[in-house]
Amino acid sequence: MSRGKLYLVPAPLDFGCDTQAPLQDALPLGTLQTAAGITHWICENAKSARAYLKRIDAVAPLAAPLQAQSIQELPREVHKKGDHAGQFDARPLLAAALEGHDIGLLSEAGMPAVADPGSSVARAAHDLGISVVPLIGPVSLLLALAASGLNGQNFAFVGYLPQDADERQRRIRELEALALKTGQTQLFIETPYRNAALLQALVQTLQHNTRLAVARGLTLAEANLRSETIKGWRANKPPAGVDERLPAVFAIGR
Repeated sequence: MSRGKLYLVPAPLDFGCDTQAPLQDALPLGTLQTAAGITHWICENAKSARAYLKRIDAVAPLAAPLQAQSIQELPREVHKKGDHAGQFDARPLLAAALEGHDIGLLSEAGMPAVADPGSSVARAAHDLGISVVPLIGPVSLLLALAASGLNGQNFAFVGYLPQDADERQRRIRELEALALKTGQTQLFIETPYRNAALLQALVQTLQHNTRLAVARGLTLAEANLRSETIKGWRANKPPAGVDERLPAVFAIGR
């Protein structure tokens, strides 16, 4: 029996936002048609996965009704602690692929396993001899980097910064020193409702000639990206409460 494939299916970047962009504006038809043909899924949350599949069905009819789709959730500890270090064994989730079924891997937004859980599933697929196929779709980190004006030849994504104010300040200074010394752009993200606090900490902590880029709501109608030195950010502070619900990518560099 031939084995199925593991498809990494990107999702639009409007998860949790008040408005949603047309699906065809964010993902190519080929990606949506491939996703529509998959009936076995691994995801972060079954409810949001079904909502996304319902959106896909409006563009490319699903191969099986929603009720007949096989949807498995990644364990909660994977969401909390991540699965990038190799401690979670995802092989049992791929049993259907060993039986010949294609499986789709979904995260809540963007590309699975990039700033989201899923790398353990891809790693397990490789270990089991299952082909891993990434589909084309939005990746917020690269969209933000490309539009930031910062170094796109040498960059690093460092995940989330500490929530504790003192630890966060130390981490900001550490990343700034690295960026200024090496020219390596530092990218990071935050839970949307903490974006304002992180932005405030960045503007207060970074040196006045360091460049800060903040990309909010990429691919959405409300999308905006601002990139300038901290001196400029301090001179023209953003209004309080603006875009607090929009997901954002932060980047610092020369």
